[in-house]
Amino acid sequence: MQIRFANSAQETRSMLTQALRDNFLIQNLFSAESIQLTYSHYDRMIVGGAMPVSKTINLHTPEELKANFFLERREMGVINVGGDGVVMADGVEYPIQKMDCVYIGRGTKEVSFRSLHASSPAHFYILSAPAHQNYPTKVCKKEDAQPVQLGTAETSNKRTIYKYIHLEGIQSCQLVMGLTILDIGSVWNSVPPHTHTRRMEVYFYFDIPSEHRVFHFMGEPQATQHLVVANHDAVLSAPWSMHFGCGTSNYGFIWGMAGENLVYSDMDPAPINTLA
Repeated sequence: MQIRFANSAQETRSMLTQALRDNFLIQNLFSAESIQLTYSHYDRMIVGGAMPVSKTINLHTPEELKANFFLERREMGVINVGGDGVVMADGVEYPIQKMDCVYIGRGTKEVSFRSLHASSPAHFYILSAPAHQNYPTKVCKKEDAQPVQLGTAETSNKRTIYKYIHLEGIQSCQLVMGLTILDIGSVWNSVPPHTHTRRMEVYFYFDIPSEHRVFHFMGEPQATQHLVVANHDAVLSAPWSMHFGCGTSNYGFIWGMAGENLVYSDMDPAPINTLA
């Protein structure tokens, strides 16, 4: 498991491209028959990817957690961005298709993943945060996520938001998780830009064509910086940092948060005409 320590806004201002990528960008989340994990010191979020192909792979417990099992003091959200698959939690199977979500509560001792078809393996994107209470394991299908339409074609940000783990959806201790799909012809995400100093966020980009990229903007509103991201890259967004982006094609991204509250709309706006 990789470890990423927290960076302040002041030190981040002086980072050049490679330093920004080393500290905030997570790549290579999916490797056949394995689980890749990164531990962030922003709200102690763990970001991971599981890609079973022809076998079942079990979630291991990294030594760094000092726990008897992975979810002894944690909760987890899993969203599939690949072929059909199955998440198993303490012997119970939860089949999920692309863009379905599974929430797994604290105290679950055994978690494993498998794909239904080796020719089209599942890609399970994982977020895990510390938890103080047990909530039951639940599935939310994409079609049950009460989609919300935002943006317009005129401003190139027409998009559909699917909320899975949140106050009115699957209950959790502090994890908030969902995804956004941009319409064809729309490329801007999370506009108007914002911060929310009460919690951190992780963006995971998917369905970006191989020849295209997304420019993920970060940093303070008056000291903007950016990362160029490819398909299946994730970005750690510090509580003090903005997070919005623009692609050379339409795409999707999973957003996930942990921190003080579960209120999806808790944002501190940074209007576009104030950015620098």
